[in-house]
Formats: sequence, structure tokens, C-alpha cells
Amino acid sequence: MDIQKLLITGGTGLIGSTISTGTKLSSQDADLTIWEETYGILRQESPDSIIHCAARVGGVGSNINYKGEFFFENIMINTNVIEAARICGVKKLIAFLSTCVFPDDIEYPLTESKIHSGEPHSSNYPYAYAKRMVDIQIRAYREQYGLNYVSVIPTNVYGPNDNFNIDNGHVLPALIHKCYLAKNNNTDFSVWGSGKPLREFIYSEDVAKLTEWVLDEYDEDEPIIFTTSEEISIKDVVGLIIDAMGYEGKVDWQKDKPDGQYRKPSDNSKLKSYLPDFKFTPIDVGIKKSVEWFVENYEKARK
Repeated sequence: MDIQKLLITGGTGLIGSTISTGTKLSSQDADLTIWEETYGILRQESPDSIIHCAARVGGVGSNINYKGEFFFENIMINTNVIEAARICGVKKLIAFLSTCVFPDDIEYPLTESKIHSGEPHSSNYPYAYAKRMVDIQIRAYREQYGLNYVSVIPTNVYGPNDNFNIDNGHVLPALIHKCYLAKNNNTDFSVWGSGKPLREFIYSEDVAKLTEWVLDEYDEDEPIIFTTSEEISIKDVVGLIIDAMGYEGKVDWQKDKPDGQYRKPSDNSKLKSYLPDFKFTPIDVGIKKSVEWFVENYEKARK
């Protein structure tokens, strides 16, 4: 990357920690929901470029239970960071969206042009709308101020340094933590839902490589989706985690718990048009690495 000074918000998190360069900003450095702290840290660091990873995130349970907090905190974080970047003369900004921004009732596969084509899924609509507003703000700033600010949409990202909290983490790291506890406590491995929903997962190191490419090469108005375009069921993910963890007990499928959205396949044609030879990490390899990291770093892992 040829950017002179890079700042990464959420720099110690899942994606930020895998990016190979730049100053990494964490919640201990500034509360990005507060304008004065956001503007102050950007003035202090004076970056040429920002990779904006910071967000309030969580799994199905958290999105259902903390709707107001998810909306407010993400709206404030994103608005503050993008506006402070503009005032401080940041030349390039990459903001992370999520596939939850897409409408629930829509023709698949998901493409970059379908973000605002309907209502998002009811299970996480506050977070989804807050993320949609990132796309709107970036588009408005490009049109009014001529800024080279872009957004990217990874599918379900996983890997080392994730949030492995069972209640507040995303599905894959939460399942890794549950399986770890089941193995160590000699108990059943309880899993929410039926295991039938399908998801596309992408390993965090792949996202980091693609983000560095966007920083140098991608300048379009429209977001770009980061995905393998390969679906896998939650049941099969559970099987891969069990294999990697060496768990030999019973899986307790809690079918009275919500599954969330059944599937949301996405199209990586746009990404492949730019990077036809990009090699994604196979999910069995990525899960094995993630499980090994979690076991080795259990005491310090976010959980």
C-alpha cells in the first residue's frame, strides 16, 4: 500500500487486527459515539486514509434484545467518523457494511445494486438501517465534496481475534466457544435453531487482503461485495467445528430458538471481474485456524 499514513478504527478487532500496516485505534483510545472524542483523535493522528471497521456488532440474540443501542451507537460511530474524516482532510476512506443491509424479500443472489430495494430482515433491522446510512452518507459526501470514500460488504467474517462471546458474538465464533466449553465440561454442545440456514463465510485474512487492494485500487461510487459465493449450512459448520475441536459428545439442537434469516446468497462477480485469480481460504482450513487460535488464546480472547 502506498498510503502515507493509515488509521484503522476497530483496529484490534476481527478485521482490523489482520491488516498488516497502519495505526490501529481501539475503543480505549476514543469513544467514537462521541463527536468530540472522534474529531479529537482524528486531528491528533492526522491520517491520509482510514479503514473504518469499528461497529457495535453481535449475533441474533443481541440484535433482538438491544435494538435501540445497536441503532444509536452505529449511527453515531459512522456519522462521526465520516464527518471527522472530511473535516480533517482524509483522502481515502473505506467503510465496512454488512450483508444484513440487503432486503429480506428480494431475488437472489444479492448484488451491489440491491441494497436499498426493500426492508431488511426483522431480526436485525436497526443495525441494518444504521449500516445502510453509511452507504448514503458516503454517496452524499462523494457527490457534494468529491471525496474518494467507498464502502465494502463482506459476508460473514470469522477468524482469530473475533468476539467469541456466546450471547453477543456472531454465529461461528459463538459456536466455537460453546463447543470448547462442552468439550472441557463434558456436556452437550447446545446449538440454537435447526441447523438448516445457509451462510457464506469469509476468513478474516482474506478480507484484510481485499481491503488493502480496495485502498490502492478501488474508487467506484458503488460498494463492492467480499464473498466466496459458497454457501454452507450451520449444521455443516457445527460439524467442522466439532472436528477441529476434537469434541466427541452430543449436539443438542434447540429448535425452539430462532434460526434468523434462512439464506442470503451473494454474487461475487464484481469482485472476480477485478481479481479473477484471488484464492479464498477454504472454510475447513479457516475454521481449523480459528479453533486453534481460540484454544491457544482462551484466557485473553474476547468472550
